[in-house]
Amino acid sequence: MPMPEGLPIVDLMLSFPILDHGAMYDFLRKASNDKATKESTFPVEYMFKGVPYDWGKDRDPLEATVEEMDKWGIRRTGTSPLSEIGARALKEFPERFYPTGGVNPLDGMETIYHLQRLHDEYGVKMVSCFPAGLVPQVNINDKQFYPIYAKCCELDIPIGLNAGVPGPRVPMHCQHVEHLDEVCYHFPELKIITFHGCEPWEDLAVKLMLKWPGLHYCTSAFAPKHYPEAIVKYANTRGADKIIYAGYFPMGLSLERIMTEMKDVPFRDHVWPKFLHENAERVLKLDA
Repeated sequence: MPMPEGLPIVDLMLSFPILDHGAMYDFLRKASNDKATKESTFPVEYMFKGVPYDWGKDRDPLEATVEEMDKWGIRRTGTSPLSEIGARALKEFPERFYPTGGVNPLDGMETIYHLQRLHDEYGVKMVSCFPAGLVPQVNINDKQFYPIYAKCCELDIPIGLNAGVPGPRVPMHCQHVEHLDEVCYHFPELKIITFHGCEPWEDLAVKLMLKWPGLHYCTSAFAPKHYPEAIVKYANTRGADKIIYAGYFPMGLSLERIMTEMKDVPFRDHVWPKFLHENAERVLKLDA
């Protein structure tokens, strides 16, 4: 069924203008071994066409972002209260932005104290981590992650984890979807949202979402015409409450491309409001 017009949208992955791609992805270049990645401005550019590099250039970043959100019906998105622009967005547009944070298992107890501060001082709605982007990498089910998972359960904060083969040319094993099974077993109260597709194990991701109530999936970094068939089918059947919209603007995709292609995604009528905003509002405990 076509995407209904006028539905509010919560985007789990939307950023302000990126003014220095080189600095943003320096950590991936350092982690890579191949020449192409080390010399690339955007280490996964080989996967994307029409990256909006110049969007927001020479403009106020917050003004440009809110304008783009308004244009495409994005009601809310997350941002870090620890960045200058994020703090400004949360202050000036609290109804449009909600606070999020990053966690790093390599920091040991310091990341637990950090997570507590994010909760107490800013009321973060979720935290996230990119396991394959850590140096050294940390498996999703590694003991180094367990204090973070326990703290997220204690504070009732969902965690977003990249899962599946990473786009950057770094090893993939740490993000194998099978690792999620062990984590969900040990932390049945934990709410997990997988980022970046879970490919090529999307069928396994569906099976695990059926098995574990706290496990969810978002569509970050995928143009809608490339949403995995297994995920669309699951959303249309037993998984309407488990699939959450996330874009990838302006990192790799434009909102124009995302929203234009979205009209052709064959979600059933009852799935669209859940996918576009209701599931995110429930899992992140956002005010509807």
